[in-house]
Amino acid sequence: MFQIDLLIDGKTLPAAGGRSFERRNPLNDAVASRAAAAGTADAIAAADAAARAFPAWSAMGPNERRAMLLKAADALAARAGDFVARMAAEIGATAGWAGFNVHLAAGMLREAAAMTTQIGGEVIPSDKPGCVAMAVRQPAGVVLGIAPWNAPVILGTRAVAMPLACGNTVVLKASELCPGTHRLIAECLVDAGIPAGVVNVVSNAPEDAAAVVEALIAHPAVRRVNFTGSTKVGRIIAETAARHLKPVLLELGGKAPMLVLDDADLDEAVKAAAFGAFMNQGQICMSTERLVVDRTVADDFVSKFAAKAETLVAGDPHKGNTPLGAVASREAVVRVQDLIADATARGAKLVAGGRAEGALMDAAVLDHVTPDMRIYHEESFGPVVCVVRARDADDAVRIANDTEYGLSAAVFSRDIARAMGVARRIESGICHINGPTVHDEAQMPFGGVKASGYGRFGGRAGIEEFTDLRWITIETQPGRYPI
Repeated sequence: MFQIDLLIDGKTLPAAGGRSFERRNPLNDAVASRAAAAGTADAIAAADAAARAFPAWSAMGPNERRAMLLKAADALAARAGDFVARMAAEIGATAGWAGFNVHLAAGMLREAAAMTTQIGGEVIPSDKPGCVAMAVRQPAGVVLGIAPWNAPVILGTRAVAMPLACGNTVVLKASELCPGTHRLIAECLVDAGIPAGVVNVVSNAPEDAAAVVEALIAHPAVRRVNFTGSTKVGRIIAETAARHLKPVLLELGGKAPMLVLDDADLDEAVKAAAFGAFMNQGQICMSTERLVVDRTVADDFVSKFAAKAETLVAGDPHKGNTPLGAVASREAVVRVQDLIADATARGAKLVAGGRAEGALMDAAVLDHVTPDMRIYHEESFGPVVCVVRARDADDAVRIANDTEYGLSAAVFSRDIARAMGVARRIESGICHINGPTVHDEAQMPFGGVKASGYGRFGGRAGIEEFTDLRWITIETQPGRYPI
């Protein structure tokens, strides 16, 4: 059991009043973490600390910030074992998934470090004689990062890395489902020499989330908000931020389609579909939720894919002898089972998997899914994927776009020019040709469209999100004015 305290102004503190909450292991219901349950006073204190630290951090030279972020990347990588243990206990993650989280998160810190000297501007020609006009990017202020549980090291690190690189200070609101994992990210940053108050971490009990987030967004020093999570909560965050005129970056839910055209390499498509649909038990925003398959190859594809899915069984992640671990909660498994039951009652065929026990569920595949079934529209966020049969490529595009979401997508075809034409017609922020829907790299512009959010993490795109663009002029000649 991990004891988790707040991090405010470089100090490890209990919540005001000594309140705490428990996060239980989804597999055996044992207490995984006992974390400080912050209230609004704690949230305000964290934002105050970040505001006090901002002037010195924002004035620090880019190479000094770069050096600290690189040290943080090394510190995070060195504690891979600790992250694996915490992710297994808090969310039932496999060692493979946790290890990948650490690897990519370290890469995100290194990419952010590389960006410290890339925060540039430009000189813009002015019609006014003797006027030198510049567009200059500057740190915005305090950034609030709200990260989810499903890829906790990746997304917790992403919430703070680029803001820090740009010269902002941060408050990270840890997820109630993995407070220990998110707190460990901050420990790595502190170990790297990040000054007190530059990074602050607040954990809260589920029932206090709304009040804590409201207090943080309303704080006058908070100038940017980034949130990764469900579309339902993202709408609330956006509405709250709008009331306070705070820009917000939202990376929300998905219903990612993978299109298998009639000329696709089916063996490659099967491999990518299995990874995209079932990695981390399907609990990834980019997870393949819909396999849109040309009907002329659908029977062959489903036969091959169902055989692969049958090998993807779930088990105790601590034992490490199964490809799938636990789903985040038993309630989530029940919800996925309800989606399967609804689909089969309406004519879909369960062609693979579906066995569930507690928080464990094997990979499941539904064929002949149609729009009158809940799973066609609803994000399952679990180890189930549906096959929708399309008449042709145009119909496949129509089906792919028949959703409120638009985060990731994929197209499989041997004809790259054809696949590129299809990819351009899919309404998504991300699309991969002959690769899975699950793909992330620190330097890429990551984000969605429609109900999957707006704004972009990653590389130069992230710089734009976490800086203010200012117009500054210098007059080099005596002024001439009409009055």
